[in-house]
Amino acid sequence: MGANAPGCKAAAAAAGSQKPWLFVGLGNPGRMYKGTRHNIGFEMIDAIAEAEGISVSSKQFKAMVGKGLIGDVPVMLAKPQTFMNASGESVGQLVSYFKIPLDQLVVIYDDLDLPFAKLRLLPKGGHGGHNGMRSIIDHLKQSRDFPRLRIGIGRPPGDTGVISFVLRSFTKQEQEELDFTLRRGLQAVRIILQEGFNKGATFVNTPQPSETLST
Repeated sequence: MGANAPGCKAAAAAAGSQKPWLFVGLGNPGRMYKGTRHNIGFEMIDAIAEAEGISVSSKQFKAMVGKGLIGDVPVMLAKPQTFMNASGESVGQLVSYFKIPLDQLVVIYDDLDLPFAKLRLLPKGGHGGHNGMRSIIDHLKQSRDFPRLRIGIGRPPGDTGVISFVLRSFTKQEQEELDFTLRRGLQAVRIILQEGFNKGATFVNTPQPSETLST
């Protein structure tokens, strides 16, 4: 054991000097919003936390935060508790305090413009009308140069309004589909951290066989 100790210490020191990746899932706090479409970002963070044994239980900068390692890479997982439209208040402070490089900030959120349960991973972009993303860009001094993982929730059916649609819970069948999507999102996070962002984006954005068959 003694022979391995210096190596362990060196690895720990290297991890300590490495800036963590910050994964932020967007949603609304409170039981009434749990399991709704608008909270899919929270669900993705919960799935990562559970799979990697990271406890997202401390409150920092208006967010529930957890810290740990995925592989040998330091990560922080965060769920802002500000309500969706003020998410930037929390994210801006986390990025500033922990000196997170913007290319290591990944924001995970629901997207009406993507088909249900589809994922898209992009290195940067606008807010696309999403109020949580609009708030984050505002609090990052209008910078849009940070990655985002979008999770499709589809468009409201018929005359259903957008607000009532995004605050609606998933059906049992939808939840089963989503569970698969969350597992795929977890795989993407692991690939980003172990093999780099571009490999993760290729994994996420390349249509799966089932998708090519249905188009």
